[in-house]
Amino acid sequence: MKLTVKKPVFGETASTFVNRLGEYEDTVLIRKDHWVIDAKSLLGVLAVSLQPGDEIELDFSGEPDQQAVQQFKDQGIFE
Repeated sequence: MKLTVKKPVFGETASTFVNRLGEYEDTVLIRKDHWVIDAKSLLGVLAVSLQPGDEIELDFSGEPDQQAVQQFKDQGIFE
């Protein structure tokens, strides 16, 4: 699922993002440029430095967690 970052993801925003995806049982990966990281890893999310305008791909190994993605969109993190 492709998403565009609307506001910087660091600190509290990154923590909320990682904690919400941590509730998902299967693997979730973020793909950005040449980076492929575990979306449940706070250090990984901080390392890719998600900034407004960045395009990422969120890959769920099972059924996508639509509620989590919608929550991030509602919070203005992604579109």
